[in-house]
Amino acid sequence: MPTFPLLAVDIGNTSTVLGLADETRTLTHTWRVRTNRDALPDDLALQLHGLFSVAGAQVPRSAILSSVAPPVGENYALALERHYGVQAFSISALNLPDVTVELDTPDAVGADRLCNLFGAEKYMDGHEYAVVVDFGTSTNFDVIGRGRRFIGGILATGAQVSADALFARAAKLPRITLEAPASAIGKNTVHALQSGLVFGYAEMVDGLLRRIRAELPAPAVAIATGGFARTVEGICREIEYYDDTLTLRGLVEVWASR
Repeated sequence: MPTFPLLAVDIGNTSTVLGLADETRTLTHTWRVRTNRDALPDDLALQLHGLFSVAGAQVPRSAILSSVAPPVGENYALALERHYGVQAFSISALNLPDVTVELDTPDAVGADRLCNLFGAEKYMDGHEYAVVVDFGTSTNFDVIGRGRRFIGGILATGAQVSADALFARAAKLPRITLEAPASAIGKNTVHALQSGLVFGYAEMVDGLLRRIRAELPAPAVAIATGGFARTVEGICREIEYYDDTLTLRGLVEVWASR
């Protein structure tokens, strides 16, 4: 049975990102949908059918899953098995033997963070270390060493979660779009909120990256991914690369290395 197209599915707490890869391990199609914990396997099969049909894409012949939102991963796997005859491979720290997880509890690391380890390898030429800043529901700083070492990291509240908490506690504050204002000093409530939430968040990211680099014995390259990454592009001074598909590419590389 042919391996490709390969479907890569990265299931996060807020969004699920899907991609189809061809024989060259190139992503030919990508989609971002809302993660729905109530969706049953047949619901997800209808979703997949719609995505493939609208894009005119071939149906997958194999699949690899990363999930931090059970039971969504299991339901995607059932949808793929029942409707496409595909046995999906779900990754974890326990089924990646060429990865060294240097945590107190190695199997506690999220599957998406292991995908980032593989996706970051292309940026590590000339570097012993990399830091992936993954802007999702939480913002994860994944510290990676050459040789597929997952060294550790930092977990911070995501920008949208911080904004939602602020709006929930302060009823008179307007809900705003998270985008950078023209200046740091706001002249109205909306601009002041945007400055605090976007510029303030970018400063937090830069500060944590400086702390991580100070603790490493050699320079590290920093790569950003995730939904909020493009909002802070050009604002965060400590990030060298922005890669929207880093986690999906990581999934494809995990598949290729099996």
